[in-house]
Amino acid sequence: MSRSPQLSSPFFRADGRTLIVPIDHGTAIAVPGLEDMGRVIGELGAYADGFVVNYGVARAFRAELAGKGVCLRADVYKPSLPGHEDHGAYRTYGAEDAAAVGAQAVMSMLYVHHRAEAAMFRENAALISGCRGRGCAVIVEALPYGLGQSAHYTPEPIGFAVRAAAELGADVVKTAWPGDGEAFRRIVDASFVPVVVLGGAAGDEVGILEMVEESVRAGGAGIAIGRNVWQQANPLLMLRRLHAVVHEGATAAEALELR
Repeated sequence: MSRSPQLSSPFFRADGRTLIVPIDHGTAIAVPGLEDMGRVIGELGAYADGFVVNYGVARAFRAELAGKGVCLRADVYKPSLPGHEDHGAYRTYGAEDAAAVGAQAVMSMLYVHHRAEAAMFRENAALISGCRGRGCAVIVEALPYGLGQSAHYTPEPIGFAVRAAAELGADVVKTAWPGDGEAFRRIVDASFVPVVVLGGAAGDEVGILEMVEESVRAGGAGIAIGRNVWQQANPLLMLRRLHAVVHEGATAAEALELR
């Protein structure tokens, strides 16, 4: 079973769960919804336990982020354009940079079975090693093959990716939903660090809430969901509903009754 999280208290509450909102998409993909970062952070901070941010955002919006868990994105995971080499993700920052902007954690991609997995394994290992003893936790975002490779987001490859990240030394693993609660339970049970589920591209609100309910019931430690919050018609209400499921024990149906 998953052990207690090593992240500091701004991220994980007494219930052992977390609700993290990634807003680090600006170096990866062009997506609407993050034009006014100060407003997004200020509004969603009502229910978010923490945010994943890039270095520039952490530095520019330090006041708005005060009191929340701040996780510095330690790499760039920009997808390649057609005809260009796919480098996967590449390391950019470390523990000293996190300390400089007041972050308590860092996050880095690990694409198992990707053509560049050797570099990503080495970079994640170096990041984990560099964060030890500095009060900086590491969340490894472990995915089979790469970002958006949903055809590979099935129980066996996700389970391998999660366990590989845990064995590498991650404090928390963020991963994709395998499509089935029992399969996710097996993945969580085989990990000796907490596992949180990501949301991916913005989709159906009901489906996201049901997925989160299943993941928590299966032993997941919470969520790291961005686009399915701040690209919804009412981001604050969506986050309130997710908060109810993650921290208040509500079902998806009960959360949908919130107004």
